[in-house]
Amino acid sequence: MQQPAVPELAHTVDRPWASRPIHWLATAAALAAVVAASGFLQSDPATAAQTGSEPQSRSAPAPAPAPAAADLPLVCPTKPVVAKKASGDLDGDGSPETVVSAHCEAGSGTPPEALYVITRPRAGEPRVVATLVDTKDQLTVSDLAVRGGAVTATLLGYSSLDVPRCCPDRRDEAKWQWKNGAFTRSTPAAAGRA
Repeated sequence: MQQPAVPELAHTVDRPWASRPIHWLATAAALAAVVAASGFLQSDPATAAQTGSEPQSRSAPAPAPAPAAADLPLVCPTKPVVAKKASGDLDGDGSPETVVSAHCEAGSGTPPEALYVITRPRAGEPRVVATLVDTKDQLTVSDLAVRGGAVTATLLGYSSLDVPRCCPDRRDEAKWQWKNGAFTRSTPAAAGRA
């Protein structure tokens, strides 16, 4: 008998036991046992810590103050009605303020509204820190937004006492920004009057 020129490779050696179904069943059982055992073994929770520096805690900014928690300076027979609200950081301190338009309940017509800025102090309840529009101005706020650290509003009013209080005939766009410790009013760019 002549010997082959290429040596026999291990995987080509005839092993009758390797092709039997019992071999595959034993392999599957062993694999299942390893998977099941790994489920019972739990690693300890990670306890790694940085060394050489103090951990820095980041706290999320407090939520914007709720208008219901503030005492609005309106004299009404019942609790003032908050018509609109918007929130955002107006003074750049990282904490949001809330701007609300509010009025007293009225049976008919359009009651005049006030526009207030509410802040949350470090300790205590939210409080009104600025009045942007007073009810004596006889205005109503139709649009209110806080964007880029500024308050913008559309103010509806009356040109005379002869105009019915249901139907304002003046429309002004207003913008307030916190500058030098006070809110400064301006007219937004591209705003028109009606």
